[in-house]
Amino acid sequence: MARVEPVVGEPAAVADLGDERALLVADVHAGIEIGLRYERGVDLDPRDGERRDRIHRLLGETDADRLVVLGDLAHRIAAPEGDERAELTALIESVTERVPMTLVEGNHDAGVAEAFADDLDVVGPAGGILGGASADGDGDESGGVGIVHGHTWPAPEVVAADVVCLGHEHPQVRLSDAVGGSRVERAWLRGPADASVFADHASAEGDEHPAVGAREAAARDPPELVVFPAFNERSGGTWINVDGQSFLSPFLPEGLASGDAYLLDGTRLGAFRRV
Repeated sequence: MARVEPVVGEPAAVADLGDERALLVADVHAGIEIGLRYERGVDLDPRDGERRDRIHRLLGETDADRLVVLGDLAHRIAAPEGDERAELTALIESVTERVPMTLVEGNHDAGVAEAFADDLDVVGPAGGILGGASADGDGDESGGVGIVHGHTWPAPEVVAADVVCLGHEHPQVRLSDAVGGSRVERAWLRGPADASVFADHASAEGDEHPAVGAREAAARDPPELVVFPAFNERSGGTWINVDGQSFLSPFLPEGLASGDAYLLDGTRLGAFRRV
């Protein structure tokens, strides 16, 4: 079975695919400082160099053969230009000189996918599969690792994977102390998918779903959903333990049957619905 393990202390994970080891991150939002300056008049010190260095450090520490960005590599939705394009070019060129780079197209990435099509392996918004169909020592075949951004429903073959990794949500928690102080920290959400949610959607769309299209198939071992924290600490997100906050993904939170929340350092906070 395919495995996805978070890198302790980092908003990143490693997928061991047998013949390849992939470093996965989500929501890099390169150019966020440029976007905030134009959109809101907020002038922040640029951290593009720090983000680039952090990715390279993680590639080295994890001995990864590939970088996979689970959508929203860029911040601004329009086609990149000017300083933002320069930042993206520097990031993509520095990574691809070292390892191949895969981008799952997020809601911010249409212009990026087109502008850098020759430099990136681009996966469409419905997602794709890393690895899979390789027999393990017992002769069983792995369904691989499904990758999707999360702003659209994943393709049927993605939900048929062993593990489905997504971004888009930027989950975070507000933690309070005994004297009334509070802080916000990024978090992971992880747990079994509710296969019936995806089956109902497939049925409503009139699609034949090979893994969960039939009602009785919902009883099989569901794939594990792993919702990634945003790589960019300035990009905000969904406070999963604050009243009145709604999820962004069309299949969350219902599609995550009984998941837990974890801090970047690995601390388990318990069921995400009750944090």
